[in-house]
Amino acid sequence: MIFDATDKKLLEFIQQDSKQTNKELSNKLGLSVTAVYERIKKLEKEGYINGYIAIVNKKKVERDFVVFCHVKLLQHTQEFVKRFEKEVTSINEVLECYHLSGDYDYLLKIIVKDMAEYREFMVNKLTNINHIGSTHSMFVISEVKYTNAISF
Repeated sequence: MIFDATDKKLLEFIQQDSKQTNKELSNKLGLSVTAVYERIKKLEKEGYINGYIAIVNKKKVERDFVVFCHVKLLQHTQEFVKRFEKEVTSINEVLECYHLSGDYDYLLKIIVKDMAEYREFMVNKLTNINHIGSTHSMFVISEVKYTNAISF
């Protein structure tokens, strides 16, 4: 598949608002509605577009206490890594989990209602994972920039 400048522009528009109609996109790109439709289907089929989501207002749903938590495992064995990753992916409060290099093994992005709920999360969920040696939590004071959009 050829990934050209028009595809990049199309992806930028879709990332800004995925509910735009093909007609709206065709007007912005100077293409026919059919051409836009075919390009979108091609981008989906080739894995450039993995899905579509709604971005929920964290404050409105009372989940605006954001925590970044570093996790260090007791050991770096394949068994510990696989078991930790399996267990942490099943925890709803964990939005993102990254395996890192450096002093800590993982970085988790956790979202809860407030500090009391975070304490409950730590005591009843995260610390129930047997392979954790230590954690270090950082609480978000304010969100300066947030985006899921990739620029081209």
